[in-house]
Amino acid sequence: MVTYTVTVHTGTRLFSGTSSYIYIQLRGTEAESEEKNLNDHFSLGFKGGSVRTVEVECKEFLGELIHVKLSSKKFLNIDDQWFCDKILVTTPGNDEILFPCYRWLGCGEDLVLRHAKASLVFQDINPISQRHRMRQLEDLQEAFRFVDTSAEWDVYAEGMPHVNNYDSASALPSEVQFSFTKEIEFAYTALSQMIALKLERLADSKMNWGSINELDRLFSENNETIDYVQKHWDEDEFFGYQFLNGLNPMMIQRCSKLPENFPVTEEMVKDSLGGSTLEVEMKKGKIFLCDYKILDGLVGNVVHGRKQYLTAPLVLLYCDSHGMMMPIAIQLGQKAGVLHTIFLPTDSKTDWQLAKIFVRAAEFSVFEVDIHLLRTHLLAEVFTMATLRNFPFLHPLFKLLIRHTRYTLQINIMARDRLISENGAITTYSGIGGAALDELLVRATASLTYSSLCLPDNISERGLEEVPHYFYRDDGLKLWNVINKYVEGVLQHYYKSDDDVKKDTELQSWISEIFTNGFKGKKSTGIPETFQAVKDLIKFVTMVIFTVTAQHAAVNNGQFEFGAWMPNLPTALRKRPPVKKGQTNEISVLETLPDVGTTVNGMAVLKLLSTKATDHYPLGASLEELFDEEVPCTLIEDFRKDLNELTVAIEERNKKLELPYTYLDPRNVDNSVAI
Repeated sequence: MVTYTVTVHTGTRLFSGTSSYIYIQLRGTEAESEEKNLNDHFSLGFKGGSVRTVEVECKEFLGELIHVKLSSKKFLNIDDQWFCDKILVTTPGNDEILFPCYRWLGCGEDLVLRHAKASLVFQDINPISQRHRMRQLEDLQEAFRFVDTSAEWDVYAEGMPHVNNYDSASALPSEVQFSFTKEIEFAYTALSQMIALKLERLADSKMNWGSINELDRLFSENNETIDYVQKHWDEDEFFGYQFLNGLNPMMIQRCSKLPENFPVTEEMVKDSLGGSTLEVEMKKGKIFLCDYKILDGLVGNVVHGRKQYLTAPLVLLYCDSHGMMMPIAIQLGQKAGVLHTIFLPTDSKTDWQLAKIFVRAAEFSVFEVDIHLLRTHLLAEVFTMATLRNFPFLHPLFKLLIRHTRYTLQINIMARDRLISENGAITTYSGIGGAALDELLVRATASLTYSSLCLPDNISERGLEEVPHYFYRDDGLKLWNVINKYVEGVLQHYYKSDDDVKKDTELQSWISEIFTNGFKGKKSTGIPETFQAVKDLIKFVTMVIFTVTAQHAAVNNGQFEFGAWMPNLPTALRKRPPVKKGQTNEISVLETLPDVGTTVNGMAVLKLLSTKATDHYPLGASLEELFDEEVPCTLIEDFRKDLNELTVAIEERNKKLELPYTYLDPRNVDNSVAI
């Protein structure tokens, strides 16, 4: 007889324990054990967080262990699920082998767990291993299935990335649903946030604001950033700062030639340029452009029974001698002429103020739909579905990516249902809701490129390498490099040559689904259709992890801070943009801004979208022990050290700033799109 020692770790999440009978069977290359009941004589079931050690006696040595099989049987006819973290098996030769689980096991079900050592498909040569690997992929593709068999992926709206086809979050496989803690605390409705903000009494009001200062009464909590925005929202310096470090740091670009439809003259901007000229400052690389042409022609939504107005502004900016990004000209439309006059800082206070308000409203539309929804949430869903459908648990890319998919499917289902559906909060309370939102998504998807998702390439393409005070770029590039170093180390450990990449059929299926369903099969996007080299795989995986962690944090976490003071980020505007100068005053500005009810509902949505959950896992943190080999385990520890060092550097930099930039501090970056 030979003895194997089995140590069973029950999860710590709520209701992880079970009263059911749990059985285990060990399978090796030479033989398999008898089924063993893991319940001992003195305890019933398994308590959450418990660790139990049991000896499994075998008639003979089993050979190299391939897998363990867990099964569950009811106690007293009670159907009680069990959440197993991991199984450790110590062999007769004192080798300890890790079998990761981190899944629920229901009564009458089986779970087959492979050891933690990762392998590529062509390396898994044992016939038993091969059969299990194929069965697992078949099961995964059945679990994460799609109704439209002709296209395999479900279509939410034509022209945008495909999505999963679950009608409700409760229909998702249990492993990808919210934890009980998050489910209880996260009532995904704008109403819940309005109640928390003590604003529900104002939700249905169609009254105008009597003055900008009336907005003060909406705030019951102290927040340094909100206070700063409230004090500085109408200052040109802060208006320009937000193009670099606000919610959308992705649109501004260096301007070497004015667009033909934006006829700014030297006379218009001579005062703003301190005696210099546009031509001279362009050659110095000091002139910048932000163009909202993607909104051109879109028809505004109806909010509170009243039509709202969308514009497609052009904004010209100048990086002055102090390194401040200052707006010097604004045109509130794409067609030059009498209907779209060019507003200047030298115009009347209310003319210039209202022009900036229309830009900030356009910013809300582009930011929420293109930069936030499409480029983080919807792409994260594509990456998640492709990962879950194409990588068995033994694949190194499954182990590398799975922690970055946490909660993404459920959060997106709930967002589609409660935010952008026919009666969703954004549809109901924003100018970009309804048909305009769908059209903007289609346009934004058509403009997606691989280089725009790779931060180093994106910064270079926009000509922003040398712009001062661009903290999103500075922190983002450092974080990109930290992620890239980690990804490179892990992937080079498993892919020894480009040929290994080419032979990995599971990897090729993964990128094929992403190319086809996320980027519409368009070669023009630059997204690879296949992988031919290790370096190309490293860059792509770096982009995936950066997108669902750092990029999402950068554009998501400050929504309430930058948008709580409504004039800085109005969700809708009730009057047409002015076509002539000298026709605005404080009253016309207030009549243009959202009414009271639209304001507080918009605040509630922004609060909802940027509230950190108590079960937040920052980048680098994970409860799952998926690797047990020395090289990847060491790389994970090095990754965490690099992240901690970046946190320290950002903290030191922020001590010197009037408005600290904290969104890319690794402590504030979620491991996945989980909010």
